[in-house]
Amino acid sequence: MKVGIIGAGAVGSACLLATVMRGIAREVVLVNRDRKRARGLVTDVQYGAVLLPPITVRDGDYSDLAGSSVIMITAGVNEKGGGATDRSDPVGRLRLFDANAAIFRDIVPKIHDSAPDALILVVTDPPDALADVVRMLGHERVLSTGTSLDTLRFRFHLGKRLNVSASDVDALVLGEHGVSSVFLWSSARVGGAKVLDLLGESPTAGTVRQELESDVRYANITVIEGIGASQYGIGMVSARLTEMILRDEGAVIPIGCYNATFGVTLSLPSVIGREGVRRVLEPEMSAAEQQGFQRSAEAIKAALSRLTLKESRWQTA
Repeated sequence: MKVGIIGAGAVGSACLLATVMRGIAREVVLVNRDRKRARGLVTDVQYGAVLLPPITVRDGDYSDLAGSSVIMITAGVNEKGGGATDRSDPVGRLRLFDANAAIFRDIVPKIHDSAPDALILVVTDPPDALADVVRMLGHERVLSTGTSLDTLRFRFHLGKRLNVSASDVDALVLGEHGVSSVFLWSSARVGGAKVLDLLGESPTAGTVRQELESDVRYANITVIEGIGASQYGIGMVSARLTEMILRDEGAVIPIGCYNATFGVTLSLPSVIGREGVRRVLEPEMSAAEQQGFQRSAEAIKAALSRLTLKESRWQTA
């Protein structure tokens, strides 16, 4: 199996390393605007890859993506560079949309020309709205990383709060990968017990929930404040999602795919296989969670509505 990665920045580098370490492909091609940077990164990683099962790691151009099964797009302006690191900003990652949509307008047709049958996995922020841009530009096979990382962060912080293993926490974050994401508290469980029951009904329980949501919702900013870029978690998640696809696993995870009901790409629990999303599973939600999910979809729609005018200018340029 062959995997392509577009972009050799912090996130692209993490995706490359995680993909190689998981041993999920026989060949990985890294494409970057600065070919010298891609070559340096590949050279570094390929020496360590000698310790792993046989794999070819190389830099290349878009034409070298031919035959790729999955192509991750990580290129674009990140949160720090795009001014999306203010916890009080209600727009959040969507502030990066206009700039990154313009970048996608350049790179997606090149990907499509070289690998029309590849499944594109959008990693660049905001991934959900940008997955819709990929579709608008003519490439139908596309998913976003969606709320897969948000869900892991939610499970981690719940496990820490309840002093249990995060792997034994069953909890979901759905909707947009951004500030409008929806935490499904009503269905969160540990060992069959409701998380809300385990947290108790003390006067501080509401505060605990707010603090935990804040820790998850702004985890990327916390990471950026420490190391400059949120990269390793999403790199590991992107490699795992790619593995689910390549191995046709039928795994269930929240991932961003186009939802005809809402008219945008957003995350619901989905069955993942070689063709992408085999089936979407719609969990029970409380009335408040349903309203939050609708607001999340509206936030993505609002970003895309700005794109309509821009696309008309692109097509006449």
